[in-house]
Amino acid sequence: MIEVIIAYILDLILGDPQGYPHPVRIIGEFVSFLEEKLRRIYKGTEGEKKAGIILCVTVVLLTYGVVYALLFVISILGKYAVMAVSIFLIYTALATRSLDVEVRKVYKSLKDGDIDAARKHLSMIVSRETDRLDEKDIARAAIETVAENINDGIVAPIMYAVIGGAPLVLAYKAVSTLDSMVGYKNEKYINFGWASAKLDDILNFIPARITGMLIPVAAWLLGYDGKSSFRIMLRDRLKHDSPNSAHGEAAVAGALGIKLGGTNYYFGRPENKPILGEGKKDIKAEHIIDAIKIMYITSLISLLFFLLVRFFIMI
Repeated sequence: MIEVIIAYILDLILGDPQGYPHPVRIIGEFVSFLEEKLRRIYKGTEGEKKAGIILCVTVVLLTYGVVYALLFVISILGKYAVMAVSIFLIYTALATRSLDVEVRKVYKSLKDGDIDAARKHLSMIVSRETDRLDEKDIARAAIETVAENINDGIVAPIMYAVIGGAPLVLAYKAVSTLDSMVGYKNEKYINFGWASAKLDDILNFIPARITGMLIPVAAWLLGYDGKSSFRIMLRDRLKHDSPNSAHGEAAVAGALGIKLGGTNYYFGRPENKPILGEGKKDIKAEHIIDAIKIMYITSLISLLFFLLVRFFIMI
């Protein structure tokens, strides 16, 4: 699929599109709007769960339908117009370059010795509290962000784009947006966000495991410890409450010989994350760059992998 290839290249060159309405931001605004309306109607435990299901189904189906309808209307202008719009929409769903840019700001601040700036940049890309983190914990958080988003922001979107084009990949991003906004297990969202969190788990089940298999290959190609990456991934991949999120983190931890996980603070409360990896090396700022390199090679391998799978299925 030429659209996916071009969208991937555009993402590497341009990064996150700025200066105009981003599809994911529009989805996020709609989620907030609909959440407010539904909470006025549905009360109590069962009501919140029902409202969450309505929210999830409405946002995902509407996203798919709007994108499909848009491409159908654009088809009046010809196949190249459809291709151009599809490329743009798929491009907005990928996050390789933008993740590099945002995480590298944290790295640069650490290397400059500006801990406050590093905490500020980190706070823009993580949900945990950053004001009490030291240099090691800042680097750990940045690496964990890269490792987890290799699946959520790269591998899974590529897979769904290859399978179903722009409508399916934007529907996936809608689920991912829902999970990031309402998929928390706190008092406010434990019931309301149940459906969104479950659907996110389902849609990431296969790509997360593919990510866990591809990262060791990328690590090996780059000269990191690919064997340890694969071993640690198999050993630690199910340690998180989420059935998917530890695959990438464990693989990166094994590749770099570090430990990820530990105590994080969310909304003023400590939360102990499982330890992933063996910690043969102390985490340093340079490991952030190592994780970024692994991310880029994993993204390329995943693109080739899914295109080859599609090719062999179609012949």
